[in-house]
This record gives sequence, C-alpha cells and structure tokens, in this order.
Amino acid sequence: MTLAEGGIDLFLPHTYDIVWSLIILVIVALFFYKFFMPKFNAILDERAAKIEGNIAKAEAAKAEADAAKEKYEAQLSTARVEASKIRDDARAEASHIIADARSRAESDAAQITANAQRSIESQHQQALVSLKGEVGVLATALAGKILGSKLENDDVQSSMIDKMIDDMAGSDKK
Repeated sequence: MTLAEGGIDLFLPHTYDIVWSLIILVIVALFFYKFFMPKFNAILDERAAKIEGNIAKAEAAKAEADAAKEKYEAQLSTARVEASKIRDDARAEASHIIADARSRAESDAAQITANAQRSIESQHQQALVSLKGEVGVLATALAGKILGSKLENDDVQSSMIDKMIDDMAGSDKK
C-alpha cells in the first residue's frame, strides 16, 4: 500500500476493532454500573445526609443561640430595671439619711444652745451673788467709816447688807 492509496484509511480503525472496543466498553460500563455506582451513590448519599444533619444542627444551634440571646436580653432588661430601682432607692435613702442627720444636728445645736444659755444664766446668778457679797462687804466698810465705827455685830451687818442689796436691786429694776 502506498501512501496515496490509503491516506485516510490509515487513520480509520477496522470494523472488528470497533466491535471489540464496543463490547469491552459495554462490559466495563456494566461492571462500573453494577459495582462502583452503588458505592458512589452510597458515599454521595452519606455525604448528603451528613450535610443535611450539619444543616439541621446549625439551625438548632442558631435557634438555641437566638433563644439564649432573647433570654440574655430579657435578663439585661430586668437587670437594668433593678439597677434603676436600686439607684432610686439609694437616692431616697441618702436624702432620708441627710434629713435625719440635719434634724439631729439641729437638735444637737438646740441642746448645745440651751445648755450654753443655762450655763450663762448660772454664771450670771453666781456673778450676782458674788457681786452682792462684795458690795455688802464694801458697803459695811463704807458705813463703818461713815459712822465712825466698825459694825461689830454680824446680825446687824447682815441685815444692813441685805437691805442695801434689796435697795440696789430695786433701783436696777426701775
């Protein structure tokens, strides 16, 4: 055969080669379909089931997360309300404590003022008694000098001092 005679025939297979190739292809396809396809389908079905299971788990986890988020937000809202209430109660208690402290301070101040007033009155009375005694002694000495003699009798001296003090007290009131 020359190249010119069989140019394209060189590339075309013979009929018996095509038939045997088809028979082998059918046998391989049947073998593949019978043995490998069920395993591939089982593997693919298993993977699909796993994926669906994971999707279901993810949806369940999302639902749990949403429920936990709602619970957290509810607790947060409750905590905010409680914090506001505690803050208001603390403010009310603080104003009550301040009012109590103020009233106690005013009461203590009034008591201190009253004690000081009593102390001043007591000191005033003591000063008057002391002054009356000194005035009496001075008056006796002056009367003794005026009369030229010393008043010897204590009763006379006492009555004279009392009379002078009464006269002085009467003149102070006028």
